[in-house]
Amino acid sequence: MAEKIWGKFIERPNRFSLWVEINGKRELAHLPNPGRLSEILTPRRRILLRKAKGAKRKTRWTAIGADLSGMLVSLDSTLPNRFLPQALREGAVPPLKGWRIAAREPRLGVGRSDFLLVRGNRRLFLEVKSVTLVEGGVALFPDAPTVRGRRHLLELAEVVRHGASAMVLFVVQRPDANRFGPNAATDPAFAEAFGEALEGGVEMYALVCSFDGERLHPRRFLGPEALVLS
Repeated sequence: MAEKIWGKFIERPNRFSLWVEINGKRELAHLPNPGRLSEILTPRRRILLRKAKGAKRKTRWTAIGADLSGMLVSLDSTLPNRFLPQALREGAVPPLKGWRIAAREPRLGVGRSDFLLVRGNRRLFLEVKSVTLVEGGVALFPDAPTVRGRRHLLELAEVVRHGASAMVLFVVQRPDANRFGPNAATDPAFAEAFGEALEGGVEMYALVCSFDGERLHPRRFLGPEALVLS
């Protein structure tokens, strides 16, 4: 297990780097999350750092978590995709019971989806979205405008029209959400595509998780009854 240490957030020079204070010294750390994270990355916020592996790394540390009043929030937007196979094995996503992963990053429109699942002769294209923004108990995605995210929704609706199934699973990397939905205030185009995809048969769910500094742990599954559409 890699060494971990707490630091304090100073500033963010670019999307994938943070300046942090570690034991009174200023150090640059890698941030594996391109989102804005503006509600999390505030001055002096305690940041959990993991010692980087590999001699070619430009930074000695990777920022993996943030302390929000005693609640640890994961800062790694790639963690939900790595966590998905475990979630399937544990039955944490009830609508995916009986489905198995057939391919990772299958072709989808002009780009790729995250997973292709199969059950018998049925196919399901699955997009996994990392969520760290929660307001008033509502997990919101995205926290910054995303043209790519909007395109994914429209492409998933297209595969449904051609007979396959499609799903978006919003993995909330903090345990304080009870509802979820598109962040229309930040990205109205994404919210519009969200509604179109939903009407077109794309399933939308959220999996709320806690984070222990290493792994995500499912806390609650949110279905259509928890969906908030503005």
